Amino acid sequence: MSNVNKFSNKANEYSAGRPSYASGLINMLYGEQGFCSGSAIADIGSGTGIFAKQMLERGSVVYGVEPNDDMRKRAEDDLSRFEKFYSINGTAENTTLESGSVDFVTVAQAFHWFNVMPFKKECSRILKPGGKVFLIWNTRDAESETNRRQEVIFKRFCPSFKGFSSSIKENDERIRSFFGNDFTYAEFANPLLYNREKFIQRSLSSSYSLCSANERYGEYLQALNDLFDEFSIDGVLAVLNKTEVYY
Repeated sequence: MSNVNKFSNKANEYSAGRPSYASGLINMLYGEQGFCSGSAIADIGSGTGIFAKQMLERGSVVYGVEPNDDMRKRAEDDLSRFEKFYSINGTAENTTLESGSVDFVTVAQAFHWFNVMPFKKECSRILKPGGKVFLIWNTRDAESETNRRQEVIFKRFCPSFKGFSSSIKENDERIRSFFGNDFTYAEFANPLLYNREKFIQRSLSSSYSLCSANERYGEYLQALNDLFDEFSIDGVLAVLNKTEVYY
């Protein structure tokens, strides 16, 4: 299946269930890395606009580049109140943005879907001199019992499941190839709190998650609900998580 279509029919669950990124990261970008209200930012693989929203709230101009129609249209609806948001039907390798038009490129939860070297070439084309690229993920704590148990459920029911965040690691060859081994890594605590509805929506938003048409969907959904019941306290499930950035 084309990577562009992996999130078709998941826009509602993605928008409702996916978390925002650590406030510590946003503070670093705007306090140390030169982001400001006058910045023009290309958010590539912007999905439903979750990370774009956090930059728009700081007053920046954000070009949300997203090839999936369902995800892009949801972003347009969710971010319609922001005058500085521009929705772009483009890909990581062909953003359609003008050359030298943006100060920064951000990629939240999407780099692992890209064709690395064509994307690197496109970044060089659209960035202004001195511009930077930031590759960002929300990453679950692999040692957490809750996350381990959810991984077991995904392995049992979801044939496409290969690991959380596509198993991106700091020494991942794709990251090193993109930056030419010249990059900085930082991480920020970003624990997540879910009620039952949000937890189920988050689980269903993953590219590998079963859809309702699958014959095992009911059994899969029951396993997720059982996990929530076992680990939640007073109707809230805490999931250990951090926001990671490579730049």
